[in-house]
Amino acid sequence: MRSPRPTSRRTAFRTAAVLAGATAVLALPVGAAFADSPAAPDPQVLPGVEQPAVDPTFPQTVPSTVPAGASPTKPARGYVTTARLADGSVAKIYDVGVDHVEADVFAGSTKLGTLVSRDGRPAYGQNNGLHITLYPNGTVSSWVEAAPKPKPKPQSKPKPVVEQESAARIVMPDGNVAEAVYGVHGKRVDLSTANGHRLGTIDLKDPNALNDGWMYKLVRDGRHVKFVVIDGKSGGNSWVYDFDSGKLIERYTVASGK
Repeated sequence: MRSPRPTSRRTAFRTAAVLAGATAVLALPVGAAFADSPAAPDPQVLPGVEQPAVDPTFPQTVPSTVPAGASPTKPARGYVTTARLADGSVAKIYDVGVDHVEADVFAGSTKLGTLVSRDGRPAYGQNNGLHITLYPNGTVSSWVEAAPKPKPKPQSKPKPVVEQESAARIVMPDGNVAEAVYGVHGKRVDLSTANGHRLGTIDLKDPNALNDGWMYKLVRDGRHVKFVVIDGKSGGNSWVYDFDSGKLIERYTVASGK
């Protein structure tokens, strides 16, 4: 009788590769580059662990994990959405596999780089003050660093506007003084006593003034303006002065009746 064939017992261990990081470098063609966490290493078989044994007498069917038409060394990317970032650039989001999403960042037609999120960990990047976070669920958030405010330049004080005026001084019959002034605000007459005490001002909008029985008037005569002084105490004697020169040009005396 043949003795029973001893049963061969083989033990196989499967190992799970541990990825140390979840972010990838965004290599930029110009100046600045995204700051990121170290790239994750490729899965490795730990030394000293046996590979699963295969019985040659049992037909094996190995399911394919590579989609048709895709490279066996590069997972297929499924487009998800496009998100607009805080500085106006965009991130195109792709689903690559279980717990694996990627975002290609574009400024216009220029690709700035790619963020990679694996194993449920977000990926971070930055470029020229733009900060981006790619989350494991395929969403992104972004913000832009506030630019430093420029220091205000010292502003020179505006020069005071000097009002250009011309004035004609008139000593009136009552002993008071009138100054006919032509300035930026039009024509006016400043009235004062002989010792400089101010009595008032008349102009073409408010042309009349009274003082102790005397009347002072500005009168428009065609293109010219005249300054008239009337003695109310004497019954109406009047003196007419040219506004521009201050010269006496007319005089009217009221005849006294008996």
